[in-house]
Amino acid sequence: MKNRQLCQSCSMPIEDPVLRGTQKDGSKSSEYCKYCYQDGAFVDPALTLDEMRSIVIRKMEENKIPEDIIEVAVSSLPHLKRWNQASLKR
Repeated sequence: MKNRQLCQSCSMPIEDPVLRGTQKDGSKSSEYCKYCYQDGAFVDPALTLDEMRSIVIRKMEENKIPEDIIEVAVSSLPHLKRWNQASLKR
């Protein structure tokens, strides 16, 4: 299985550059999507992991994504850079 490039905040695939967020200098982020990260900062810096779980579930259900795929996406959230406790301590 091919490794997919995922947003390190919401787990959305970001292989397509149009889906990537932007850095302060306007360049594309290699780690975050445009919905989570713009102009070098998180769109909602106070967002909690639980809130992100709810957003991911709601958006994926709206897009009629199968339940098993939703479960995989939600279970991966704590391991992403934004939510990983080890990266938060740096």
